[in-house]
Amino acid sequence: MLRAPRAVPAWLAHPFRWQRLPVPWAAVARGALCAGPLLAAGIATGQVAPGVLSALGSMLAGVNDRPGTRRTGIVHIGLPALATAFGMLIGASLQTAGAGWWTVPALFAVGFLSGAGSVAGPVRSNAGMQMLAAAILGAGMPLPGAPWEKALFVLAGCLWLLLLRLVVRSPRPAGGALSGERAAVATVFDALADALGAAGGTGAEPARRRLTAALDRADEALRLRRLTSRLLHRPARTEELLLTERFAAATALCEASVALLWEARPLSSRVADSPRRFADALRTGGSPGRLSAPEASTAARGAFDQALLDAAVVFARREPLPAPPRQPAPAPSGRPAWMTLPGSVLQGALVAVGGRTRRGRGLFGPAGRDYGLRVAVCIAASAAVALLLRPEHWYWLPATTTFLVKPDLGPLFSRTVNRFAGTVAGVLLFAAAGLVPAGAWWPAVVAGAGGALLPFATRHFALQTVAITLMVLSFVYASGAHEAAAERVVDTSIACAIVLVVGHLPRLADPRRRVGHRVTAALHGTEEYLRHVLESEPGTDPTRRLALRRAAYRALGEARAAAETTAAELLAARDRNPDWLTVVTAAERIVDAATACAVRLDHGAHRPSVAEAERLCQALSAMADALEDPRRPAGPPGPDLLPVPDCATLTDVAAEVERIRGHAGAP
Repeated sequence: MLRAPRAVPAWLAHPFRWQRLPVPWAAVARGALCAGPLLAAGIATGQVAPGVLSALGSMLAGVNDRPGTRRTGIVHIGLPALATAFGMLIGASLQTAGAGWWTVPALFAVGFLSGAGSVAGPVRSNAGMQMLAAAILGAGMPLPGAPWEKALFVLAGCLWLLLLRLVVRSPRPAGGALSGERAAVATVFDALADALGAAGGTGAEPARRRLTAALDRADEALRLRRLTSRLLHRPARTEELLLTERFAAATALCEASVALLWEARPLSSRVADSPRRFADALRTGGSPGRLSAPEASTAARGAFDQALLDAAVVFARREPLPAPPRQPAPAPSGRPAWMTLPGSVLQGALVAVGGRTRRGRGLFGPAGRDYGLRVAVCIAASAAVALLLRPEHWYWLPATTTFLVKPDLGPLFSRTVNRFAGTVAGVLLFAAAGLVPAGAWWPAVVAGAGGALLPFATRHFALQTVAITLMVLSFVYASGAHEAAAERVVDTSIACAIVLVVGHLPRLADPRRRVGHRVTAALHGTEEYLRHVLESEPGTDPTRRLALRRAAYRALGEARAAAETTAAELLAARDRNPDWLTVVTAAERIVDAATACAVRLDHGAHRPSVAEAERLCQALSAMADALEDPRRPAGPPGPDLLPVPDCATLTDVAAEVERIRGHAGAP
């Protein structure tokens, strides 16, 4: 009798996952014009060291050159650029003082700060990683110059890419200076259309998550735009206010759509196509045209049609509404409440997320300490081994470890496998390029090719490693280190072994520390949103509700990313930890159910009693506290929550609360 084949474990399948992304041709052009020309200029002028350092800075900045508006690009590239220059200053100072065994504790300290910064978000995480990499390269690469000069050259290379980011861009769509922000808001409508089209099918929940991600990107783009205006003391222009109102309309339409999606029934193509008409209107500057006919079959459908009509009114207007007072008054009769607060949805999660959701997010909180210790120990161990084996060119081994060990960038085993494969492929390609007679210019040509490959390579870590290996080998070769490329493969192999051993030590690989604080924050945000929905009075201004919902979804997105990474890790004690992904999925469904409940309550549905609402919120809060501290009880046994009389949506909420209780109670 043949047995059915067992599913491939997630930790073994993850190295072969490939992201399907469009080719960022503008970023490819910027990459080709970045490191290669800077290195060529250094070779041509006889100033090889400045050329190598500026090319190195541009390469590290190119890793952060991702799609987005100009302002998001400045933040995502600029902050890591400053950290990179600071890291080079530290490393070059270590080299000037005479690199020796005392370099190991110094890099331990830098590694701890780099790892602890991982809890502060992706931008600061990248900044910490690049600061550490620059410190190692500055301490190990034998380049002449004062530490401050090296730091300035690295910073100049980063600024060169920033300049290219402002000059070399994709063709600008309609919208002038607001084209990037318009595109971000248009993407929200497109993602909403996709989610409505997937309603009732297996792709409904992934489509809803893509919608949440699109809302996050648009929210970030508009918040940065408003922050820039405040810093320049410039009043918002008419186009900015109109776009803010249209994003508010998109947010209100998304809330109504979530209630529609909760019904899990397929929708007509005309309903799903209506939001896409708004996206086309944003991109072209035209009118959305005819929308789907209203149909008040359910409260959710009625809310969707009303939100669709309100959005059409916003798109038809050519002048923004007057600025609201600081303490907003009730909405005038006949006007949607959200329209009285243009931009209120953009008030950051600082308003919506209470202090509890930030617990453990500090650099020296439990998660920050564990993250920092994991990176610091791996860096110190690899630096010590490198100084013992190859003191002249020791930097490659800890530099490789830097790009492997960051706990928020992907599963450790997957990154190790892909790093080794990418390094071998990069070394072989570099060796093959050296066989072609091209004089002294061939390292610059290879660096330019690696820079052009780097934006495309973001879809797979092995391919990204190939691009970075080609560029770093070009810098090393141009600086005069012509040693055999085989040494790089050996160093990478040792680094991979160190990371696999040290990175899986029990204390350094505890998922409760690495994932638990994010899931706890997400559950607290979910409970806060649910409590607001159930306790707010009819006719209450929806501003805070929308902000709480956005904050809950944002926290859930971070928790899901951490849970998916942990699910693909090679962990020996996997069965002793909660089922994080199931907990996060249930919390997402609670937020969706609470949104559907809010829409139904707005349309006259039965309002639950205070006791019923408090019972659900306390149970959810107790489970969040239990995840944060396993010694706390997760609340009373399950059956006391089911059912919730006269409210089918809250019965669904109670079911998901029970689901969390069942999967979060692992010892």
